[in-house]
Amino acid sequence: MTTPVAVSGPCSSDETNLVVRLKAGDEAAYESLCRTHAGAMLAVARRFFGDTDDAADAVQDAFVSAFRAMRAFEGTAQLGTWLHRITVNACLMAIRTRARRPVGPLSGSQNLPARRAEGNADRDETCRRVRAAIDQLPESYRVVVRLRDLDGLDTAQTAARLGTNEAVVKTRLHRARHALKVLLAPERELALLP
Repeated sequence: MTTPVAVSGPCSSDETNLVVRLKAGDEAAYESLCRTHAGAMLAVARRFFGDTDDAADAVQDAFVSAFRAMRAFEGTAQLGTWLHRITVNACLMAIRTRARRPVGPLSGSQNLPARRAEGNADRDETCRRVRAAIDQLPESYRVVVRLRDLDGLDTAQTAARLGTNEAVVKTRLHRARHALKVLLAPERELALLP
């Protein structure tokens, strides 16, 4: 089963009808919204967390946020695009919350070989640093990096999602990746020191 890819632009007439029903509190409309978009939202969350409970929790948080904000939805974007942004925000919020939380030993982690545990810790730390560097980018670069590198969209899909052309996406992505190299260079140099 393929997941729907949201494109930019205003809601279709079917979505407009669904939004009216959602704003009126129609439970069947909420069910329809979940059935239609949960797969795509979970795919987005899995790009942040892998196939874990954290991904499912982020989607649940995203739906709660969407339901709370439904009255403010103006229909200037398609529901899929709006839900995608809410899902990304829910994932980022979960990552920030996790980063602030002290990490204790995992149950059973004492059975892992020390080298494997260190490798996982290094990978997690690298991911944290890269995500922190992405958060420092200007919004236009940050969004392109997330859509292309984290969500796995191609250039055409990213351009459609952002309502721009492919040349702009390629330029922003190139500049964003260069900026990330600059931001991460001091940390790479420290890692090479004996």
